[in-house]
Amino acid sequence: MPSQPDDAHFRPWVNQFANHIPDGVVRLRFLQAVAPPDLAPTPVRQRWRRTCRWTLPILVAIPLLSLVLLRATPDSHPATTVTITRPQAHSAAPAAFGASPAVWQVEHSRESDSYSNGLRIDNRFAVSNHPRSYRTFPLDGVGPSRPGWQPVGIVFHTTESRQAPFEEQQNRVLRRIGESLLEYVKQERAYHFVIDRFGRVYRIVAESDAANHAGHSVWSDDRWLYLNLNESFLAVSVETETQAGQVDPAMSPAQVRAAAMLTEMLRSRYGISAANCVTHAQVSVNPSNMRIGYHTDWASSFPFASIGLPDNYAQPLPAVTLLGFEADRSFDFAAGARMSAAVDFSEQQLAQRAAAAGLSLQAYRKQSQNRYRRLVSELHSPAAISD
Repeated sequence: MPSQPDDAHFRPWVNQFANHIPDGVVRLRFLQAVAPPDLAPTPVRQRWRRTCRWTLPILVAIPLLSLVLLRATPDSHPATTVTITRPQAHSAAPAAFGASPAVWQVEHSRESDSYSNGLRIDNRFAVSNHPRSYRTFPLDGVGPSRPGWQPVGIVFHTTESRQAPFEEQQNRVLRRIGESLLEYVKQERAYHFVIDRFGRVYRIVAESDAANHAGHSVWSDDRWLYLNLNESFLAVSVETETQAGQVDPAMSPAQVRAAAMLTEMLRSRYGISAANCVTHAQVSVNPSNMRIGYHTDWASSFPFASIGLPDNYAQPLPAVTLLGFEADRSFDFAAGARMSAAVDFSEQQLAQRAAAAGLSLQAYRKQSQNRYRRLVSELHSPAAISD
């Protein structure tokens, strides 16, 4: 579109000012606010130019004043607050990952369920287990634990089962292997959902019940610490196997689409935070030696972005930062670059917490590990079970 002569005196310095606004959102709002109505009739445009003579300085001043006040605002946290500097390798989760879009059940039968986002779940292998019941612990260690019965997160697994070439000629073998896997998972009550090689979703353990999927495990959100996630998290397993440090996801496009729709439905139904959608390798721990990564499925290469989730590999590991667990060389080998960076970041957090507490790293780690043992004891105490 040709430029408007009436705006020639105005646009150069507006653009020059906009280029000095560091915040992209503020810069965009400024440009939208002062953009001329190019298609408006001449009288309207004249009134617009007259209005700009007194409104433009105000519009210019607002972003600058906001930036000055932001930099001048003192820290509202107490002096003892630990400030963590995230390494460049860990980008913050995008703000777009908030509540999941609404997904509802369209049809239900004994054989299958269908949902508004196109998801279809096969119910032929569904089985019950004991009803879920768990306790959560305050993140800061202050206050009592809290009982819970609704799932608060999702743990993604791999079946690590026998694999055949994914080819049309192998169709009969693929189906036979898949059905054997489903029967085994049903028998073991191992997962809530399985996504097979063809991208079909199967419900195994009822969502109201616990599944035997995570064992000794640790995760946290911004308020609560969760231990032994069999009870508090749902389990979604993908029929695949992965190699140590693998970079590309071992999932077919059909499996990725199915996992995205299933995750969307579960997050919508239970209000699950995107940050609580993690892999088994991120949560698995071994209390006998206080090491993380006892199980390493999806230690690397889980396609968070393709599933509609932030890169949760970038999150610090609560088992390290809050409870003093450590990583050994075998885990570093299995984890690959992404989770190895997360471990390094978690160790930095632990060291800074130790410094803030006036303790050596070794003493603070031991204190944190003792906290884990106390919480596990409380988790299995008769009083906790009877609540």
